[in-house]
Amino acid sequence: MSSVTFPHSVSAPQASHQDASESQYFSSQFDGSSGFQMNPLSSHPPRTPRVSVVSSNVYNLSAYEKDEISSDLGAESIDEEDDERMKEAERRIRHEEIWREIVLTSNGRDKAFKIIQYSIKVYLLFHTSVTGSRLLRKSSKQHWEQELVKRLTAAASGLSFSRKCLLLFNWLTPLTAILAQQSVPFSSDSAVSTKSPVPRPFLHTVLNAPPPVLLELVNAISDDLYTLSLLGILGKRFGDRAARLSDWCWFFATLVGLVENSVERQMNGTLHHEAQSRLYKESLSGATAKSKPTSSKIDDKELSRLQKQDYWLQLTRTKLVMDLIFVSYDIFRFKRARDSVKAISGLIAAILSTAKLYDRHKNALTKALGVTL
Repeated sequence: MSSVTFPHSVSAPQASHQDASESQYFSSQFDGSSGFQMNPLSSHPPRTPRVSVVSSNVYNLSAYEKDEISSDLGAESIDEEDDERMKEAERRIRHEEIWREIVLTSNGRDKAFKIIQYSIKVYLLFHTSVTGSRLLRKSSKQHWEQELVKRLTAAASGLSFSRKCLLLFNWLTPLTAILAQQSVPFSSDSAVSTKSPVPRPFLHTVLNAPPPVLLELVNAISDDLYTLSLLGILGKRFGDRAARLSDWCWFFATLVGLVENSVERQMNGTLHHEAQSRLYKESLSGATAKSKPTSSKIDDKELSRLQKQDYWLQLTRTKLVMDLIFVSYDIFRFKRARDSVKAISGLIAAILSTAKLYDRHKNALTKALGVTL
């Protein structure tokens, strides 16, 4: 039987040549993980090997990077569980529970009374415009309408007085904020020394308080003085002056609020634009829904949060504009369409402020219930 001979064939007993051949085929230059290698002199050159995404992104990472990925995945799963828990808690909360929490506070009762008060005023406005000619006749058939108008007018006046009584001692909130700054050391030397820091004088603290806090303090004190005049404790002339000062404080505080609102909206718009730019760059990288990085999901949450914040900022701006219109009629003593404009602007401001308070109590109840789930 004929045998096939190979060039440079080596017999088996020669161990040294076998080691040399093994070192030739299993040298350090040969990489088993690089795939199949073809003869470069072949008429069919090898194709460009496709690098595995999994092997290059996962198996070739260091231990620190693997721990980072696992921690990101764990944090992502925890965030998804928290979101599901909060959504379930939000579905379980009823509207009656939120209103119960609202009316427990004097501020919540004030908002509820304000909606009822200005709803009555708007109703009386349209009712008088429609049936004004008939009411002037004072016929026996329209007697019940006259009684209805008198009772609703008295109810609106009583609700206004009740709201003023609910807001008594409201100046304690800005006063507490001012006194909190009094504990700050008066000088840097006293702060560095080992002795107890010397508190600032009260007058110095008041004069260095932020202007919105000072306006709120003066406004609340003036409102209380006007309420005391309505109760008969103070004179009517003194109460009218206090009401005039309160209106001016409310006017300037509304202007300051509009400026702050515009600044907050500009900052919110800048953050919104930056989040959109990051999402756009990540979308150009070709990431799919399954391979979406954690940073993209964080940007999505940030974008939704900024959109919600901008929505409430717009509502706040509308409420401040209504307040500015309302108080301008009292300060500048406008006469044209006074009752109509004040009734409509007051009702819109009451609805918007109540909506903000409702959302605040709803979020508090959702967080409290989400912890227990």
